[in-house]
Amino acid sequence: MLRAVLIAALTVPGLAIAKDRFDDDPPKPSPTTQTCTNGQVWDKRTGRCVNPQSGALDDDTLFGAVREFAYAGQHRNAQAALSAMSDQSEDRVLTYWGFTTRKLGDMNEGMAFYRAVLAKNPGNIAARSYMGQALVETGDLVGARHQLLEIAAHGGSGTWSETSLRQAIMTGVTYSY
Repeated sequence: MLRAVLIAALTVPGLAIAKDRFDDDPPKPSPTTQTCTNGQVWDKRTGRCVNPQSGALDDDTLFGAVREFAYAGQHRNAQAALSAMSDQSEDRVLTYWGFTTRKLGDMNEGMAFYRAVLAKNPGNIAARSYMGQALVETGDLVGARHQLLEIAAHGGSGTWSETSLRQAIMTGVTYSY
């Protein structure tokens, strides 16, 4: 099944790019951040909080928790959920390693993650947006504008990736998800 999805993503135009856009909406609070503690993630199947490393959760559930933790400013918990995901080389995993690492104060390592994602997939507009926001944080508005142009060039016009980076360039305020 996974092999078929990967083949489709590589051969169907736009499919691989669409996956890298994640979800334009902020994650909705769930029991993961409303009930669970100490970085645990809500398991819908069992109706209880579980350790992300327990093996009980699929990668999509873990990634949802990553986004929710990141939005809530719980970057270490997001990283714990990221580390439990099975494919550490996947775009969305590398992108959020970059984001959470940057938000935890290691700009250089965060940028290294973004560069790794973009070397693998130049059309990853979410990574471009986060990289551009990092560049805004460092005062490199020329570099941030370049990422904005690249987002548009890769079909990202009108997406949250483009909008959030444009806003960051205009206001100097970056986003938490």
